[in-house]
Amino acid sequence: MVKMSLDPVQVMSGQVKELKVAPASNGDSRGSWEEKEEFDQDHLGLTTKPKPPKPENAVTIAVSSRVLFRTEREQKVFEQQGVEEYLRYQIEHENEPFAPGPAFPFVKALEAVNARLRELYPQSEELFDIVLVTYNHAHVGIRLINTINHHNLFIERFCMTGGSSPIGYLKAWHTNLYLSADADKVREALAEGIAAATMFMPEKMTEVSESQLRVAFDGDAVLFSDESERIFKAHGLDKFFEHERDNEDTLLDHGPLKGFLEALGKLQKKFYAKGQRLDCPIRTYLVTARSAASSGIRALKTLRAWGLEIDEALFLAGARKGPMLEKIRPHIYFDDQMFHVEGAAEMGTIAAHVPYGIAQKHNKKSPSGGK
Repeated sequence: MVKMSLDPVQVMSGQVKELKVAPASNGDSRGSWEEKEEFDQDHLGLTTKPKPPKPENAVTIAVSSRVLFRTEREQKVFEQQGVEEYLRYQIEHENEPFAPGPAFPFVKALEAVNARLRELYPQSEELFDIVLVTYNHAHVGIRLINTINHHNLFIERFCMTGGSSPIGYLKAWHTNLYLSADADKVREALAEGIAAATMFMPEKMTEVSESQLRVAFDGDAVLFSDESERIFKAHGLDKFFEHERDNEDTLLDHGPLKGFLEALGKLQKKFYAKGQRLDCPIRTYLVTARSAASSGIRALKTLRAWGLEIDEALFLAGARKGPMLEKIRPHIYFDDQMFHVEGAAEMGTIAAHVPYGIAQKHNKKSPSGGK
């Protein structure tokens, strides 16, 4: 099983095959944009940029600086030498950009979708809006801004809390999804009804599309509630199948990421309205350990009743998800069980853990894999 960092301090060194970024600190090479012969106006932020949408109109994605960028070296300074030395270190290195982290390809894909939406709907504010969330002191903001400009990201909204919890701010931003390296904060966000997941840096990252956002979801305890998962854990597989057959016309309750899938679907329909269904830059996947014939009907009927479309549905009947995800190459895959998160990461997929439901009380690496 692949080793992943549960704390970004322990990030495994890997290679990003497709992303082409300038040399940056915390990666395999070091560098500063001050060493470039040319430093264009776009990096200085002097060119005209699109206006950020109002939070109430946007699909807001809040991303921790520790998953958008690789900050393990700085985290070690903080843990070993304290906050004052950490701040001094950040100021001394503020002209050295951070290297891309696990959420970086996802954010780049969001921006690619926004570019297409702006072409089709120049006046619309129904766009992805990215908020950078960090526990850092405001002094560190200069380095983060420099890094964002260096990587040519369009992130105008920052939330620097100076060590305080960001959850209250997430609600004020109308956050649709929160990605963090801090599992405790992710659980806190979920408890407040905010879709959230913990991200990890795998040993390797596969190439992902630069023009189509691909998001994959597990079913139970992610899109759906953990009702059926509870039956499986308590009574076994046969009772689970029986329960699903008896209740195939009863809708499953919603899970923590249903709202995010709804938000993606809303943006997809804007492309469909322009005749671009076959060229839509957003594609969604259901990747579930459920069996199609024995327990798939209820899941599909629930999605249909919700008015949600999934572009592709894979019912794996207990087979490992990693090989399928390797073929899909999603920018992010959401699962409630670490067994599947680690299996996906082993194949190079960026997977995020949703710490929700009954599976959190069981062995995270159970070979059964659950439903």
